[in-house]
Amino acid sequence: MQLIARALIALALLLSCSNDRAEAQQKTPAPAATPAQPSLPVTLEQALYLIRSTLLTLNDANRTGNYTVLRDLAAPDFQARNTAADLGLNFLDLRRRNFDLYGAALLPPQFTEAPSLDQRGMLRLAGYIPTQPQQIKFDLVFQIAAGQWRLFGIAIATPEAAPPQPQAQAAAAKSAASAQKKSP
Repeated sequence: MQLIARALIALALLLSCSNDRAEAQQKTPAPAATPAQPSLPVTLEQALYLIRSTLLTLNDANRTGNYTVLRDLAAPDFQARNTAADLGLNFLDLRRRNFDLYGAALLPPQFTEAPSLDQRGMLRLAGYIPTQPQQIKFDLVFQIAAGQWRLFGIAIATPEAAPPQPQAQAAAAKSAASAQKKSP
C-alpha cells in the first residue's frame, strides 16, 4: 500500500513539474543565457525528480531486499557493472539499520555543488537531504540512455546532522539582544 502511495506521489510530482514548466514556457520567453550566468544541464525540477525518484526507489529496494527494479531502471552501463545481489551487498548497512529514505519525498535537497555535466556528458547531482537526526548525503551520476537520464552511479551516506536551531529561540535571542542595546 505504501509503495502505491509513493508511486502516486512521485507521479503527481512529475506531472506537476511538467505542467508548471509548460505553463511557464507559455507565459514568458526563456531568458537568454549570459556568459556570467552559466545554464544548468537540467532544470531544478528535473534534478529534484531524479534525486527523489532514485532515493525512493533505493528505499523500496532496501525495505524489500529486492534490488532488481533499481538495477533495471538504471543505465545499461550500470546494469553491466552491478547485479541485484551486488546492490544488496552495497546497501546492506542501510537495510540492516532500517534507515528510511522517505525524507527525500518530503524535504527539498540541498545541493553542495551545482548540477553539472562532466567531460563524458554525465550529469552529477550532489548534496544532502536535511533530515534529522541524520542527513541523507547523496552523490548521483546519470547517463543519457534511450533519451532519458538514467542512474549510472550512486553513493549514499547518513552522517549525523547538525542540530537545528529552533526559530523561536533565534527570534527570542535577537529580541533580547536588541532590547539590551536600546536600554540606557
